Amino acid sequence: MKLNRLIAGLALGAGLMCGASAFAQTLNVAVRGGPDSMDPHYSALGPHAEAAKHIYDTLVWSAEDLQIEPGLATSWTPIDDDTWEFKLREGVKFHDGSDFDAEDVKFSIERIPAVTGPTTTEIYVRRIKEVEIVDPHTLRLHTDGPAATLPYDFVRLFIVSSDAAADYSTSETAAEGFNSGAAAVGTGPYKLVSWEPKGDLVLERFDDYWRGEGPWETVVRKEMPDDSARLAALLAGQVDVINYVSSVDYLTVKDNPAVDAVQGDSVYIMNLQLDQRETTPMVRAKDGSALDENPFLKQEVRDALDFAIDRETMVEIVLEGLGKPANQLMPAGFFGSSEDIPTPVYDPAKAKELLAAAGYPDGFEMDLYCTSDRLPGDGAICQALGQMFAQIGITTNVNAISKTIYFTAQANGEYSIYMNGWGTLTGEASYTLGGLAHSNNPEVKLGAFNRTGYSNPDVDRLLQAGATMLDADARRAAYEEAMELVVADKVLNSIVQLQTVWGAQAGKYEFTPRADEDTLAFFIKPKK
Repeated sequence: MKLNRLIAGLALGAGLMCGASAFAQTLNVAVRGGPDSMDPHYSALGPHAEAAKHIYDTLVWSAEDLQIEPGLATSWTPIDDDTWEFKLREGVKFHDGSDFDAEDVKFSIERIPAVTGPTTTEIYVRRIKEVEIVDPHTLRLHTDGPAATLPYDFVRLFIVSSDAAADYSTSETAAEGFNSGAAAVGTGPYKLVSWEPKGDLVLERFDDYWRGEGPWETVVRKEMPDDSARLAALLAGQVDVINYVSSVDYLTVKDNPAVDAVQGDSVYIMNLQLDQRETTPMVRAKDGSALDENPFLKQEVRDALDFAIDRETMVEIVLEGLGKPANQLMPAGFFGSSEDIPTPVYDPAKAKELLAAAGYPDGFEMDLYCTSDRLPGDGAICQALGQMFAQIGITTNVNAISKTIYFTAQANGEYSIYMNGWGTLTGEASYTLGGLAHSNNPEVKLGAFNRTGYSNPDVDRLLQAGATMLDADARRAAYEEAMELVVADKVLNSIVQLQTVWGAQAGKYEFTPRADEDTLAFFIKPKK
C-alpha cells in the first residue's frame, strides 16, 4: 500500500480515540455482507457492488427507485442500429487528482473479461463489440446488433483509473493491485484507506467529488454476517447504522425508542431453481438408491413443488410480515413484468396428486441448498421450504450455508435444487430474464447465470428479439410474453419479494431506503 495510505490509516486510528469531535465526523455502519475484492469488476453480487459504489462511480446511475439517470455519462443516444453515443461528464477528478476521460471508460470496459470472477460482470458489457473514442468526453459504443437496453446495463459499469490499474488488469495481478490500494483509485465520494476481507472497510472523504462533499470525513463499514451481533452492536452504540434487521428482531427494533427502523420494499425476490440436466447429483429414492431419471424434468413434479409452497405463511410467519408473496421473477410494475400471471395457489393435496401422476406416489429425497448470510430471511425461508415439501412426501435435507461457498458450488453445478435471491437491479426484464432464463449461450451472450440448464426456444427467441427493439412498447410486450412462459414452466419458482429494514441510532440520521437494498454512506445524512 502506498505510504500516504498507511499514514492516513494511522491518523484514522488515532482520530477514533480522540473523543466526541472525531466521532461526529465518523459514520460506523455494520453490514451483513461485504465485498469479495476491492476490484469492482470482480463480482456481480450485490454486497460487492454496494461497497464499490463508495469508491467508484458508474457510467449510468440508478436512483433509489432504480430509475436510471446520468452518472459519469451525462447523456446517451442511439445514432444508428448498432451504435450508442455517450457524452461524459467534464471536470471529474480521480482520487489521485488525475482527470477522468474517455480512455478510462474504454479501459474499464475492456478489462472486465480478464478479471471477472465466478459471478461474472461480463453481463454488463456483453453487447459491446468496439469502443471508439471520439474526443476526451465522447464515446461511441459499437454493439453486436441493436442493443436497446445498453444504458440499463451500465448501472453496474464501474469506472477505474486507466493509469492506476494499468498493471493490475489480469486475473493474476488484479487482486494484488486493488486489495493493496495501489489500483483502487476511483472518482467516487470516498477514498480507500484499508480493507480487511470479512472485516472492516475504512474510507475517507474525497473532497473533490463531483456531486459535492460527502457528510462524513470517515466511513467504517464493518462486515458482520450474524444478525444478532449487528443488532447488539447498534444497541450498544458501537455502530450508527445497520442493514438487514432480521424478521425475528424487527418488532424489537420497531418498539425500541433508542432505534429508528427504516423500512422499504426490496427489488430482491427469492427463487427456487430446479436442475434440468438428465442426471442430477442430490436427488434419490427414500431408501437412498438412485432414481431412474431426474424428477425435475417432469412438469408434474415442478408443478407439485410450486403447489406445496404456502407463500402467505412464508410472509406472515417466517418473515414477520416483511415481504410480499411473489408470482414472477420481478416486482409488479417493473418493465417486463406481466399482469396476466395468476397468483400462485397453495394446494398440498393437488401437489400429492401430481407427484403420484409423475410416478412418485411416495415422494423421494432431495438436498436443498441456499445462502444463510446474504439476504434477510434466506436461511429461514429455506428451512420453511423444507418443511412444506416434507408435507407432500418429499424428504428434504436443508443446507443453509455461507454465500462464499454457495455461489461457487452453484456455478460448478453441484446442486439439484437451490434457492437464492435475485434483484432486477436495472428495473428492466432484460437483466433478469436474460441472465436467468435464456439458455446459457455464449454466442449470443445471454444466460450467464442460468445454472439450471433451463432452455425454452420460445423464451430465447423473445429475449433475443426484445434486446433489439428500440420501441419500448414492443420490447415490453416481448418481455411480458417471455415472463409468462418462464413462470408456466416452473423451473424458476418465485416465492417472496423481500422488504428490508435498516436500524439507526434514534433521531440522528436520515436516508431514503433504496430498492436495491444498498446502504450508501454518501446518502446518509446527519439530522439537523
